[in-house]
Amino acid sequence: MRLLRYGQPGNERPGLLDSTGKIRDLSQHIDDLDAKTLTPELLTKLAELPEDALPVVVGSPRLGPCVGGSRKFICVGLNYSDHAAETNAVVPPEPIIFMKSPHAIVGPDDDVEIPRGSQKTDWEVELGVVIGKTAKYVSEDEALDYVAGYCVVNDLSEREFQIERQGQWVKGKSCDTFGPIGPWLVTRDEVADPQQLTMWLEVDGHRYQSGSTSTMIYSVRYLVSYISQFMSLHPGDIISTGTPPGVGMGQKPPVYLRPGQTMRLGIEGLGIQQQRTYSAEGVK
Repeated sequence: MRLLRYGQPGNERPGLLDSTGKIRDLSQHIDDLDAKTLTPELLTKLAELPEDALPVVVGSPRLGPCVGGSRKFICVGLNYSDHAAETNAVVPPEPIIFMKSPHAIVGPDDDVEIPRGSQKTDWEVELGVVIGKTAKYVSEDEALDYVAGYCVVNDLSEREFQIERQGQWVKGKSCDTFGPIGPWLVTRDEVADPQQLTMWLEVDGHRYQSGSTSTMIYSVRYLVSYISQFMSLHPGDIISTGTPPGVGMGQKPPVYLRPGQTMRLGIEGLGIQQQRTYSAEGVK
């Protein structure tokens, strides 16, 4: 299934994308696509619903974040060998884990705000993993059983805030609008191998990132197991698994986002996002 949320911010309704590309409303069956409804049992029930019996959503509504009410937005740094090389970083002996504020989450096509004083706002296409049931001390062998599905994430980063302003990476990762997710959540059964997905990102039509999850240092299976050793993972939690090469910081010379630009990004089978940038100067 390709599950989604549509409508204005704060008032999104649950839906799915049917086999013909139409949005079908699910609000007669679930209140939202969130921690309460991402369980294996409820996803199975949704999969059994006949598509043609669900109401068609008329028009082209805004798509919201494909998951609502996420409690944790966990990110993995330097998880692609080719990305580590382009930034002259040492491949870590264990995964680098950091948090991104859930308040950064926006819809896949919502505008992205360049923060006040920012000179180094950067892009990162990433595979997002959405948890479907509570995971604590799980093994690698069983780790994927705890995954509800996958989505596209743009893990936007302000590199000066992240690297040059001292402290943890979270300052450069959690700015408002720095976490577009979606357009939809593709359930685990529809992704044969999360380690064989092509991914890309363009800015104003120029392709900067072209990669594959096959170059991940630590696999999805490993990451779910690894993170669950340090904290419980709950339904609706998001793990953003790292980015391939081609980020702005890695260009020679570096290239960063400016107001009025358009990012377009996607992952094989998981859909496409598009965001327009604007300046936070003057925004209260």
